Amino acid sequence: MEKLRQDQSYTGTVEGYSSEGLGIVRLDGAVVFVPGAVRGERVDLKITKVMKTAAAGRIVKIHKPSPERAEPECPYYGRCGGCDFQHLTYPEELWAKRQRVQDALTRLGGSDVEVEDILGAKDPTHYRNKSQYPVGADGAIGFFQARSHKVVPVERCLIQPEAADRTAAAVRTWMRRYKISAYDETSGKGLVRHVYVRVNRKGESLCCLVVNGKGVPREPELAALVRAAAPGTVGVLINSNTRKGNVVLGDRYRTVWGQDFLMDTLRGLTFKLSVPSFYQVNPAQTEVLYGKALEFAALTGKETVLDLYCGIGTITLCMAGSAQRVIGAEIVPAAIRDAEENAARNGIKNAAFFCGDAADVAAKLESEGLRPDVVTVDPPRKGLAPEVIASVAAMGPDRVVYVSCDPATLGRDVKLFAASGYILRRACAVDMFPGTRHVETVALLTKAEDTEQTAG
Repeated sequence: MEKLRQDQSYTGTVEGYSSEGLGIVRLDGAVVFVPGAVRGERVDLKITKVMKTAAAGRIVKIHKPSPERAEPECPYYGRCGGCDFQHLTYPEELWAKRQRVQDALTRLGGSDVEVEDILGAKDPTHYRNKSQYPVGADGAIGFFQARSHKVVPVERCLIQPEAADRTAAAVRTWMRRYKISAYDETSGKGLVRHVYVRVNRKGESLCCLVVNGKGVPREPELAALVRAAAPGTVGVLINSNTRKGNVVLGDRYRTVWGQDFLMDTLRGLTFKLSVPSFYQVNPAQTEVLYGKALEFAALTGKETVLDLYCGIGTITLCMAGSAQRVIGAEIVPAAIRDAEENAARNGIKNAAFFCGDAADVAAKLESEGLRPDVVTVDPPRKGLAPEVIASVAAMGPDRVVYVSCDPATLGRDVKLFAASGYILRRACAVDMFPGTRHVETVALLTKAEDTEQTAG
């Protein structure tokens, strides 16, 4: 096998997509990652970087464009790092995402389960209910360029709601009009770091300005401009974040005008959302996702359900109507308070919540003899700690429903569950993030002996 050489041109066929959304071309056994490539296309490419086990390339010529190639509608595509798949038709994007989940479960999870048809979005545009616009040192408001901290100015985003874009534009106007400084992460000086917007299904919005300090000049003028640009605004807040680093939100909030929360509805329930609340960003697809989780849980009304990483209680409370008892656990105290309020607000009396690390809570409940019929987990991208898996398995639930936002860590955890006696039975991908490489998965695991009993 001849070693690929940088700046040399080669010809190959695009076989599929990487977890980063890049096209994959194999040349003499070496994998080349190519942005903007579409499966099935024969391309001439130039090698831009040679690494130990792979290479990067760029397309020089497409011999025959795939029918699945699309003209990106977004004028910022290729500069802004927010979206990965706008050069694909939506059916091809869904194929790529389902295949990514399948590959992870097969290669990393060691499972032979076939991933069910991916559940795509009816409308893949303007779906996000949470928008975070970084502010560049030059005052640009938009989104980061891929793999950099350079802010690409964006006035209209195809996946953000229009109210959020209008709010960001109002902040831009306010900064220019009153000469408000932007934060410079290199020097640590300057004020405005991020524009953070939440929007509910009624079109109401909450604007939070993240600043390097306790406040900014001309706060009444800020509130007036935001309200004029987005009439559905119910509150304008200041968040203080004086720490260096990539974390967007600080710990201190102050309300400039209006209220500091939004109300939203999900599967017939009402939830109170503060700025830092964890809440799925695509409301229509969240209902699809939770519907699949409920299907996998197969509740009859007699079960005890333990929900780890419960956040503000969305999955817990959606399960409550079909179970005898539900228990939620979450490490963030404010989220637990919100969860308890949400239970009371919706008249749900069979729910209890505990504050603590998932591993600690699971171990404590297991040591106290809790034997839930169903355990649901919806962990962050890093997946589950091995001790969480061990504690869940020790409780002996009939079913484990795993909601995952990262196929790789799901695959890893499926293998760990198998070592603890729980086998993957079903998996369904849900497209929560159209246009981007991210994909959500719902997986069902049950005890290994259930197969033996069925076979017997």
